[in-house]
Amino acid sequence: MPADDRVPARSRADAAAKAGRLGRRGFLAAGAGVAAAALSGRAAQATTDNKYGPPHIPDWTKTLGPGVGDKPYGAPSPHEKQIIRRTVDWLTATKESSVSFTPIAEQLGIITPSGLHFERHHAGIADIDPKAHRLVVHGMVEREMIFTMDDIRRFPSASVVRFIECPANGGMEWRGAQLERCQYVRGMVSCSEWTGVPLRTLLRETGVKAGAKWMLAEGADAAAMTRSVPIQKALDDAMLCYGQNGEAIRPEQGYPLRLLLPGWEGNMSVKWLRRLEFGDQPWHTREETSKYTDLMPDGRSRQFTWFMEANSVVTFPSPERPLDGKGFYEMTGFAWSGLGRVRRVDVSIDGGRNWSPARLHDPIYAKALTRWSLPFRWNGEPLLVMSRAQDDTGYVQPSIAELRKVRGVNSIYHNNSMLTWHVKAGGEVENVQLK
Repeated sequence: MPADDRVPARSRADAAAKAGRLGRRGFLAAGAGVAAAALSGRAAQATTDNKYGPPHIPDWTKTLGPGVGDKPYGAPSPHEKQIIRRTVDWLTATKESSVSFTPIAEQLGIITPSGLHFERHHAGIADIDPKAHRLVVHGMVEREMIFTMDDIRRFPSASVVRFIECPANGGMEWRGAQLERCQYVRGMVSCSEWTGVPLRTLLRETGVKAGAKWMLAEGADAAAMTRSVPIQKALDDAMLCYGQNGEAIRPEQGYPLRLLLPGWEGNMSVKWLRRLEFGDQPWHTREETSKYTDLMPDGRSRQFTWFMEANSVVTFPSPERPLDGKGFYEMTGFAWSGLGRVRRVDVSIDGGRNWSPARLHDPIYAKALTRWSLPFRWNGEPLLVMSRAQDDTGYVQPSIAELRKVRGVNSIYHNNSMLTWHVKAGGEVENVQLK
């Protein structure tokens, strides 16, 4: 739904003006003492109102809980059952070729739990016996070879923390604000610790002929997902991954083996990897011609736009996580870039008129989610909250207007524009788009 249908232009302007005054009066907390005082006051009130606080003894302190081994594989608390991947029913025709979204607004650190990593399938989840799985390496190589999973696990391993992002993340927002969850607007990005073998290590066994310029990666799912990859990327930081967050990769993430191309379009990190072919030119498969190309205003399509540009999101406040009354808060969010490390995140509460630098939380890895925060005091007036990321190449996250000048509105992919949350006087938050 376009922004004009959500918030009248006059209302947006009034909100921005009020937010500007708020920003000048007290956007940043005066310091740790102010924050502590504000929080201690709220905590004292909560303790007084809480029937489970002293001197009361809650029931869970009077009974024994489950013992060691009663749950051989752990699960989240049932009180967290609302934090799940979600789908948009009308987005695709079938579940087998669809997407689920990470609940990024509830993610607490830079690592996305494996069970919450967003999904994107083209023919459903392949059910593969790892003992029967094979990886074929052929084409313009010195020695064509077939590897079992046991073979691959014998190579020296490495672990890296990297994000994977679908290039359609935010793709429904090209014409205007559409969906009222942070999860739906920026939830096609997740970050994990990936474990496996650097591809260049395995290719020392097969060799690569001098004329080889491209690699074709193919998956073992029913769609036989295939993408052409430049040889420079294959020999740089590409990995063959069998581990995710300390355990075997989940089936929906490519068990038992997936390709990882850090910082590039998620679909290129082919899941259920079964074949690598080397050649002297790209293959121009379905997934890089009719799909995963960028439709430009003149009707032409831009191809091979691999890099995921710098992006960011405010996770609190957000539509799922409104403000609960006036007072002190810590605004939080994530930033990331497929070109390197996040160097800076700026935050505005007045629709981009004034900006303040956020604090970046360690660790800050290249091509990974970076957590940021900014303390502020809310006096109950409407806000227009935005974040803007900059990476160490100097690239700055653009506005939607800046993207549209180049791309138009008919594309799907690579919408990394700044989001705007309209915080209403009651604390509720809605997704809007400023011109």
